[in-house]
Amino acid sequence: MANASGFFTPSVSSWRKRIQPQIGIYRSGLLSPDGFSSRVFCSSTIQGPEKLSSGASPSESRVPRLVSKGCKLVGCGSAAPTLKVSNDDLAKIVDTSDEWISVRTGIRNRRVLSGKDSLTTLAVEAARKALEMAQVEADDVDLVLMCTSTPEDLFGSAPQIQKALGCKRNPLAYDITAACSGFVLGLVSAACHIRGGGFQNVLVIGADSLSRYVDWTDRGTCILFGDAAGAVLVQACDSEEDGLFSFDLHSDGDGQRHLNATVKQNEMDDVVGSNGSVLGFPPRQSSYSCIQMNGKEVFRFAVQCVPQSIESALEKAGLPRSSIDWLLLHQANRRIIDAVATRLEVPPERVISNLENYGNTSAASIPLALDEAVRSGKVKAGHTIAAAGFGAGLTWGSAIVRWR
Repeated sequence: MANASGFFTPSVSSWRKRIQPQIGIYRSGLLSPDGFSSRVFCSSTIQGPEKLSSGASPSESRVPRLVSKGCKLVGCGSAAPTLKVSNDDLAKIVDTSDEWISVRTGIRNRRVLSGKDSLTTLAVEAARKALEMAQVEADDVDLVLMCTSTPEDLFGSAPQIQKALGCKRNPLAYDITAACSGFVLGLVSAACHIRGGGFQNVLVIGADSLSRYVDWTDRGTCILFGDAAGAVLVQACDSEEDGLFSFDLHSDGDGQRHLNATVKQNEMDDVVGSNGSVLGFPPRQSSYSCIQMNGKEVFRFAVQCVPQSIESALEKAGLPRSSIDWLLLHQANRRIIDAVATRLEVPPERVISNLENYGNTSAASIPLALDEAVRSGKVKAGHTIAAAGFGAGLTWGSAIVRWR
Protein backbone atom coordinates (compact mmCIF):
# COMPACT_ATOMS: atom_id res chain seq x y z
CA MET A 1 0.00 0.00 0.00
CA ALA A 2 1.22 3.53 -0.70
CA ASN A 3 0.78 6.12 1.97
CA ALA A 4 0.80 9.89 1.83
CA SER A 5 4.47 10.05 2.76
CA GLY A 6 5.49 8.93 -0.71
CA PHE A 7 6.76 5.53 0.30
CA PHE A 8 5.26 2.07 0.20
CA THR A 9 4.49 0.62 3.61
CA PRO A 10 4.79 -3.08 4.46
CA SER A 11 1.67 -5.14 3.98
CA VAL A 12 0.71 -7.19 7.03
CA SER A 13 -0.78 -10.52 6.12
CA SER A 14 -3.18 -12.46 8.32
CA TRP A 15 -4.21 -16.08 8.24
CA ARG A 16 -7.41 -16.84 6.39
CA LYS A 17 -9.67 -19.87 6.51
CA ARG A 18 -9.28 -20.38 2.81
CA ILE A 19 -6.45 -20.15 0.33
CA GLN A 20 -5.77 -16.51 -0.54
CA PRO A 21 -2.73 -15.37 -2.52
CA GLN A 22 -1.38 -12.03 -1.33
CA ILE A 23 1.25 -9.70 -2.65
CA GLY A 24 3.13 -7.50 -0.21
CA ILE A 25 5.16 -4.49 -1.26
CA TYR A 26 8.01 -3.82 1.16
CA ARG A 27 9.96 -0.90 -0.29
CA SER A 28 9.33 1.50 -3.10
CA GLY A 29 11.38 2.59 -6.05
CA LEU A 30 11.19 6.12 -4.65
CA LEU A 31 14.29 7.82 -3.39
CA SER A 32 14.75 7.51 0.34
CA PRO A 33 15.61 10.54 2.51
CA ASP A 34 19.32 9.78 2.22
CA GLY A 35 19.06 10.17 -1.56
CA PHE A 36 19.51 6.52 -2.49
CA SER A 37 17.01 4.59 -4.52
CA SER A 38 15.17 1.79 -2.76
CA ARG A 39 14.08 -1.27 -4.64
CA VAL A 40 10.77 -3.08 -4.62
CA PHE A 41 10.55 -6.34 -2.70
CA CYS A 42 7.51 -8.45 -3.51
CA SER A 43 6.40 -11.58 -1.74
CA SER A 44 3.81 -14.15 -2.66
CA THR A 45 2.05 -15.94 0.15
CA ILE A 46 -0.26 -18.95 0.00
CA GLN A 47 -2.37 -19.08 3.13
CA GLY A 48 -4.84 -21.62 4.44
CA PRO A 49 -5.37 -24.91 6.29
CA GLU A 50 -3.13 -26.75 3.84
CA LYS A 51 -0.20 -24.54 4.79
CA LEU A 52 -0.93 -25.05 8.49
CA SER A 53 -1.03 -28.81 8.07
CA SER A 54 2.32 -28.78 6.36
CA GLY A 55 3.90 -27.39 9.50
CA ALA A 56 5.27 -24.33 7.75
CA SER A 57 5.30 -21.08 9.67
CA PRO A 58 3.97 -17.84 8.18
CA SER A 59 7.49 -16.52 7.72
CA GLU A 60 8.56 -19.67 5.90
CA SER A 61 5.68 -19.38 3.45
CA ARG A 62 6.79 -15.95 2.33
CA VAL A 63 9.54 -16.11 -0.28
CA PRO A 64 10.64 -12.60 -1.32
CA ARG A 65 11.86 -11.79 -4.78
CA LEU A 66 13.64 -8.64 -5.91
CA VAL A 67 11.93 -6.47 -8.50
CA SER A 68 14.03 -3.55 -9.74
CA LYS A 69 11.29 -1.26 -10.99
CA GLY A 70 11.18 2.47 -11.45
CA CYS A 71 9.03 4.69 -13.63
CA LYS A 72 9.60 7.76 -15.75
CA LEU A 73 7.73 10.28 -17.88
CA VAL A 74 8.49 9.62 -21.53
CA GLY A 75 5.82 11.50 -23.50
CA CYS A 76 3.30 14.30 -23.18
CA GLY A 77 0.49 15.88 -25.16
CA SER A 78 -2.33 18.40 -24.82
CA ALA A 79 -5.46 19.68 -26.51
CA ALA A 80 -7.81 22.64 -26.07
CA PRO A 81 -11.16 23.68 -27.59
CA THR A 82 -11.13 25.96 -30.61
CA LEU A 83 -13.38 28.61 -29.05
CA LYS A 84 -11.33 31.30 -27.31
CA VAL A 85 -13.12 33.60 -24.86
CA SER A 86 -11.23 36.77 -23.94
CA ASN A 87 -11.68 39.05 -20.97
CA ASP A 88 -13.23 41.59 -23.32
CA ASP A 89 -15.77 38.95 -24.37
CA LEU A 90 -16.71 38.37 -20.73
CA ALA A 91 -17.05 42.10 -20.17
CA LYS A 92 -20.00 41.98 -22.56
CA ILE A 93 -21.99 39.62 -20.32
CA VAL A 94 -20.88 40.51 -16.77
CA ASP A 95 -19.71 43.67 -15.00
CA THR A 96 -15.96 43.29 -15.46
CA SER A 97 -13.05 44.38 -17.65
CA ASP A 98 -9.82 43.02 -19.05
CA GLU A 99 -7.80 45.07 -16.55
CA TRP A 100 -9.91 43.97 -13.55
CA ILE A 101 -9.50 40.29 -14.43
CA SER A 102 -5.85 40.30 -15.49
CA VAL A 103 -4.66 42.27 -12.43
CA ARG A 104 -6.44 39.95 -9.99
CA THR A 105 -5.89 36.62 -11.71
CA GLY A 106 -3.30 36.88 -14.47
CA ILE A 107 -5.83 35.47 -16.95
CA ARG A 108 -6.57 37.09 -20.33
CA ASN A 109 -8.12 34.23 -22.32
CA ARG A 110 -9.65 30.83 -21.78
CA ARG A 111 -10.86 28.03 -24.07
CA VAL A 112 -14.45 26.73 -23.82
CA LEU A 113 -16.10 23.63 -25.26
CA SER A 114 -18.71 24.45 -27.90
CA GLY A 115 -20.53 22.89 -30.82
CA LYS A 116 -19.44 19.32 -31.43
CA ASP A 117 -16.42 19.53 -29.12
CA SER A 118 -16.35 17.04 -26.27
CA LEU A 119 -14.07 16.44 -23.31
CA THR A 120 -13.50 12.87 -24.42
CA THR A 121 -12.32 14.06 -27.84
CA LEU A 122 -9.84 16.45 -26.22
CA ALA A 123 -8.56 13.71 -23.90
CA VAL A 124 -8.06 11.31 -26.80
CA GLU A 125 -6.16 13.95 -28.81
CA ALA A 126 -3.86 14.71 -25.87
CA ALA A 127 -3.28 11.01 -25.23
CA ARG A 128 -2.40 10.32 -28.87
CA LYS A 129 0.17 13.12 -28.85
CA ALA A 130 1.74 11.69 -25.69
CA LEU A 131 1.94 8.22 -27.24
CA GLU A 132 3.46 9.66 -30.42
CA MET A 133 6.16 11.51 -28.49
CA ALA A 134 6.94 8.38 -26.47
CA GLN A 135 6.90 6.22 -29.62
CA VAL A 136 4.51 3.77 -28.00
CA GLU A 137 1.62 2.10 -29.80
CA ALA A 138 -1.90 2.21 -28.33
CA ASP A 139 -1.89 -1.60 -28.11
CA ASP A 140 1.07 -1.41 -25.73
CA VAL A 141 -0.84 0.69 -23.17
CA ASP A 142 -1.57 -1.31 -20.01
CA LEU A 143 -3.68 1.24 -18.14
CA VAL A 144 -5.56 4.49 -18.81
CA LEU A 145 -6.15 6.85 -15.89
CA MET A 146 -8.59 9.68 -16.62
CA CYS A 147 -8.23 12.40 -13.99
CA THR A 148 -11.38 14.49 -14.18
CA SER A 149 -14.22 15.89 -12.12
CA THR A 150 -16.40 16.48 -15.18
CA PRO A 151 -16.82 13.13 -16.99
CA GLU A 152 -19.28 12.93 -19.84
CA ASP A 153 -20.73 9.75 -18.36
CA LEU A 154 -21.80 9.39 -14.73
CA PHE A 155 -19.90 6.10 -14.60
CA GLY A 156 -16.65 7.52 -15.99
CA SER A 157 -15.02 8.48 -19.29
CA ALA A 158 -11.81 6.44 -19.21
CA PRO A 159 -13.18 3.34 -20.98
CA GLN A 160 -14.40 5.51 -23.88
CA ILE A 161 -10.91 6.98 -24.21
CA GLN A 162 -9.42 3.48 -24.23
CA LYS A 163 -11.89 2.54 -26.99
CA ALA A 164 -11.20 5.65 -29.08
CA LEU A 165 -7.45 5.09 -28.87
CA GLY A 166 -7.94 1.63 -30.35
CA CYS A 167 -6.41 -0.35 -27.50
CA LYS A 168 -7.30 -3.85 -28.71
CA ARG A 169 -6.10 -5.72 -25.62
CA ASN A 170 -8.83 -4.09 -23.48
CA PRO A 171 -6.49 -2.59 -20.86
CA LEU A 172 -7.95 -1.37 -17.59
CA ALA A 173 -9.26 2.20 -17.72
CA TYR A 174 -10.83 4.16 -14.88
CA ASP A 175 -11.47 7.71 -13.66
CA ILE A 176 -9.82 9.53 -10.75
CA THR A 177 -11.82 12.37 -9.20
CA ALA A 178 -9.75 14.84 -7.20
CA ALA A 179 -10.48 18.16 -8.91
CA CYS A 180 -7.40 20.31 -9.49
CA SER A 181 -5.18 17.82 -7.63
CA GLY A 182 -6.30 14.99 -9.90
CA PHE A 183 -3.30 14.88 -12.21
CA VAL A 184 -0.78 14.63 -9.37
CA LEU A 185 -2.81 11.80 -7.86
CA GLY A 186 -2.85 10.18 -11.29
CA LEU A 187 0.95 10.29 -11.48
CA VAL A 188 1.29 8.66 -8.08
CA SER A 189 -1.34 6.04 -8.98
CA ALA A 190 0.55 5.23 -12.18
CA ALA A 191 3.76 4.75 -10.19
CA CYS A 192 1.97 2.41 -7.77
CA HIS A 193 0.60 0.32 -10.63
CA ILE A 194 4.01 0.08 -12.27
CA ARG A 195 6.04 -0.62 -9.13
CA GLY A 196 3.55 -2.86 -7.42
CA GLY A 197 1.52 -4.31 -10.26
CA GLY A 198 3.96 -4.93 -13.06
CA PHE A 199 2.37 -2.48 -15.52
CA GLN A 200 4.64 -1.22 -18.29
CA ASN A 201 2.92 1.77 -19.96
CA VAL A 202 0.36 3.91 -18.14
CA LEU A 203 -1.44 6.84 -19.72
CA VAL A 204 -2.27 9.58 -17.22
CA ILE A 205 -4.75 12.12 -18.59
CA GLY A 206 -5.92 15.28 -16.88
CA ALA A 207 -9.03 16.74 -18.52
CA ASP A 208 -11.87 18.96 -17.32
CA SER A 209 -14.69 21.08 -18.69
CA LEU A 210 -15.61 23.25 -15.73
CA SER A 211 -17.24 25.76 -18.07
CA ARG A 212 -20.29 23.49 -17.91
CA TYR A 213 -20.59 24.14 -14.17
CA VAL A 214 -19.89 27.86 -14.10
CA ASP A 215 -22.50 30.51 -13.34
CA TRP A 216 -21.82 32.86 -16.24
CA THR A 217 -23.53 35.71 -14.37
CA ASP A 218 -21.11 35.46 -11.42
CA ARG A 219 -18.01 37.50 -12.22
CA GLY A 220 -16.23 36.04 -9.21
CA THR A 221 -16.02 32.56 -10.78
CA CYS A 222 -16.85 32.75 -14.50
CA ILE A 223 -13.64 34.68 -15.20
CA LEU A 224 -11.45 31.88 -13.85
CA PHE A 225 -12.20 28.64 -15.61
CA GLY A 226 -11.49 27.12 -18.99
CA ASP A 227 -11.54 23.68 -20.64
CA ALA A 228 -8.61 21.55 -21.81
CA ALA A 229 -6.87 18.18 -21.65
CA GLY A 230 -3.28 17.12 -21.07
CA ALA A 231 -1.63 13.71 -20.90
CA VAL A 232 1.65 12.00 -20.08
CA LEU A 233 2.85 8.45 -20.63
CA VAL A 234 4.48 6.96 -17.55
CA GLN A 235 6.70 3.99 -18.41
CA ALA A 236 8.40 1.30 -16.35
CA CYS A 237 12.19 1.45 -16.19
CA ASP A 238 15.10 0.18 -14.14
CA SER A 239 15.25 1.59 -10.63
CA GLU A 240 18.45 3.45 -11.50
CA GLU A 241 16.48 5.48 -14.07
CA ASP A 242 13.56 6.20 -11.77
CA GLY A 243 12.00 9.58 -12.54
CA LEU A 244 9.44 9.92 -9.74
CA PHE A 245 11.57 10.77 -6.73
CA SER A 246 8.89 11.37 -4.09
CA PHE A 247 5.41 12.66 -3.44
CA ASP A 248 3.27 14.20 -0.72
CA LEU A 249 -0.54 13.96 -0.72
CA HIS A 250 -3.26 15.34 1.56
CA SER A 251 -6.94 16.14 1.85
CA ASP A 252 -9.14 18.05 4.30
CA GLY A 253 -12.88 17.56 4.00
CA ASP A 254 -13.51 20.42 6.40
CA GLY A 255 -12.50 22.82 3.63
CA GLN A 256 -15.20 21.57 1.28
CA ARG A 257 -17.37 24.51 2.28
CA HIS A 258 -14.91 26.88 0.58
CA LEU A 259 -14.98 25.24 -2.86
CA ASN A 260 -17.68 22.90 -4.12
CA ALA A 261 -20.32 22.04 -6.70
CA THR A 262 -22.82 19.97 -4.75
CA VAL A 263 -25.78 17.88 -5.87
CA LYS A 264 -29.09 19.71 -5.95
CA GLN A 265 -32.61 18.39 -6.47
CA ASN A 266 -34.50 19.61 -9.50
CA GLU A 267 -37.89 21.15 -8.86
CA MET A 268 -40.85 19.01 -9.89
CA ASP A 269 -44.48 18.49 -9.03
CA ASP A 270 -45.34 16.85 -5.73
CA VAL A 271 -45.41 13.12 -6.39
CA VAL A 272 -47.23 12.14 -3.21
CA GLY A 273 -50.85 11.24 -3.91
CA SER A 274 -53.62 9.41 -2.11
CA ASN A 275 -52.47 5.97 -3.19
CA GLY A 276 -50.27 5.34 -0.15
CA SER A 277 -46.99 6.59 -1.69
CA VAL A 278 -44.19 7.09 0.82
CA LEU A 279 -43.13 10.70 1.33
CA GLY A 280 -40.01 11.45 -0.71
CA PHE A 281 -40.40 8.55 -3.11
CA PRO A 282 -39.75 8.30 -5.99
CA PRO A 283 -36.67 10.49 -5.46
CA ARG A 284 -36.43 13.70 -7.42
CA GLN A 285 -33.98 13.89 -10.28
CA SER A 286 -30.82 15.71 -9.31
CA SER A 287 -27.99 17.62 -10.94
CA TYR A 288 -24.91 19.51 -9.83
CA SER A 289 -25.01 23.14 -8.79
CA CYS A 290 -22.67 25.73 -10.28
CA ILE A 291 -19.23 26.10 -8.73
CA GLN A 292 -19.31 27.89 -5.39
CA MET A 293 -16.01 29.34 -4.16
CA ASN A 294 -14.71 31.48 -1.33
CA GLY A 295 -11.73 32.97 -3.11
CA LYS A 296 -10.03 34.42 -0.04
CA GLU A 297 -10.12 31.13 1.84
CA VAL A 298 -8.88 29.15 -1.17
CA PHE A 299 -6.00 31.60 -1.60
CA ARG A 300 -5.08 31.32 2.08
CA PHE A 301 -5.19 27.53 1.90
CA ALA A 302 -3.06 27.33 -1.24
CA VAL A 303 -0.25 29.67 -0.23
CA GLN A 304 0.09 27.91 3.12
CA CYS A 305 -0.28 24.23 2.19
CA VAL A 306 1.38 24.02 -1.23
CA PRO A 307 4.87 25.24 -0.21
CA GLN A 308 4.78 22.90 2.80
CA SER A 309 3.86 19.97 0.58
CA ILE A 310 6.64 20.67 -1.92
CA GLU A 311 9.20 21.07 0.85
CA SER A 312 8.05 17.79 2.38
CA ALA A 313 8.39 16.00 -0.96
CA LEU A 314 11.88 17.46 -1.45
CA GLU A 315 12.91 16.30 2.00
CA LYS A 316 11.71 12.76 1.30
CA ALA A 317 13.65 12.78 -1.97
CA GLY A 318 16.77 14.03 -0.21
CA LEU A 319 16.94 17.03 -2.52
CA PRO A 320 17.54 20.72 -1.76
CA ARG A 321 15.41 23.52 -3.21
CA SER A 322 18.29 24.43 -5.49
CA SER A 323 17.90 21.11 -7.31
CA ILE A 324 14.57 22.24 -8.79
CA ASP A 325 14.93 23.21 -12.43
CA TRP A 326 11.25 24.08 -12.79
CA LEU A 327 8.33 24.85 -10.51
CA LEU A 328 5.06 23.68 -12.09
CA LEU A 329 1.93 24.50 -10.13
CA HIS A 330 -1.73 24.04 -10.86
CA GLN A 331 -2.64 27.11 -12.91
CA ALA A 332 -5.29 28.63 -10.65
CA ASN A 333 -4.31 32.24 -10.09
CA ARG A 334 -1.21 34.33 -10.79
CA ARG A 335 -1.12 35.61 -7.21
CA ILE A 336 -1.07 32.07 -5.83
CA ILE A 337 1.70 30.99 -8.21
CA ASP A 338 3.80 34.03 -7.34
CA ALA A 339 3.27 33.62 -3.58
CA VAL A 340 4.28 29.94 -3.62
CA ALA A 341 7.34 30.64 -5.77
CA THR A 342 8.40 33.42 -3.41
CA ARG A 343 8.09 31.19 -0.33
CA LEU A 344 10.16 28.50 -2.02
CA GLU A 345 12.67 31.09 -3.28
CA VAL A 346 12.21 30.01 -6.89
CA PRO A 347 12.91 32.87 -9.33
CA PRO A 348 10.24 33.79 -11.90
CA GLU A 349 12.33 32.53 -14.80
CA ARG A 350 12.13 28.99 -13.37
CA VAL A 351 8.34 28.98 -13.01
CA ILE A 352 6.28 27.34 -15.76
CA SER A 353 2.97 29.09 -16.42
CA ASN A 354 0.48 29.41 -19.26
CA LEU A 355 -2.37 30.68 -17.08
CA GLU A 356 -2.72 33.83 -19.17
CA ASN A 357 -3.88 31.89 -22.22
CA TYR A 358 -6.04 29.14 -20.71
CA GLY A 359 -7.25 30.11 -17.26
CA ASN A 360 -7.86 27.45 -14.61
CA THR A 361 -8.34 24.14 -16.45
CA SER A 362 -8.48 22.04 -13.26
CA ALA A 363 -6.87 18.60 -13.67
CA ALA A 364 -5.62 19.54 -17.15
CA SER A 365 -3.56 22.54 -16.07
CA ILE A 366 -0.31 20.79 -15.05
CA PRO A 367 0.03 18.45 -18.07
CA LEU A 368 -1.11 21.23 -20.41
CA ALA A 369 1.59 23.59 -19.16
CA LEU A 370 4.18 20.80 -19.12
CA ASP A 371 3.45 19.87 -22.73
CA GLU A 372 3.86 23.42 -23.95
CA ALA A 373 7.10 23.82 -21.98
CA VAL A 374 8.52 20.56 -23.37
CA ARG A 375 7.56 21.27 -26.98
CA SER A 376 8.94 24.81 -26.80
CA GLY A 377 12.30 23.46 -25.65
CA LYS A 378 12.10 25.02 -22.21
CA VAL A 379 11.97 21.72 -20.31
CA LYS A 380 14.71 19.35 -21.41
CA ALA A 381 15.59 15.73 -20.67
CA GLY A 382 17.04 15.37 -17.18
CA HIS A 383 15.37 18.45 -15.75
CA THR A 384 13.87 18.12 -12.27
CA ILE A 385 10.35 19.45 -11.82
CA ALA A 386 8.47 20.19 -8.61
CA ALA A 387 4.80 19.83 -9.51
CA ALA A 388 1.87 20.55 -7.21
CA GLY A 389 -1.91 20.46 -7.51
CA PHE A 390 -4.47 21.89 -5.12
CA GLY A 391 -8.19 22.47 -5.12
CA ALA A 392 -11.64 21.22 -4.23
CA GLY A 393 -12.02 18.60 -1.58
CA LEU A 394 -9.97 20.20 -0.28
CA THR A 395 -7.12 18.17 -1.76
CA TRP A 396 -3.50 19.01 -2.41
CA GLY A 397 -0.35 17.16 -3.32
CA SER A 398 3.07 17.47 -4.88
CA ALA A 399 5.51 15.27 -6.75
CA ILE A 400 9.18 15.65 -7.55
CA VAL A 401 9.79 14.23 -11.02
CA ARG A 402 12.44 14.16 -13.68
CA TRP A 403 11.49 14.67 -17.31
CA ARG A 404 12.58 11.63 -19.31
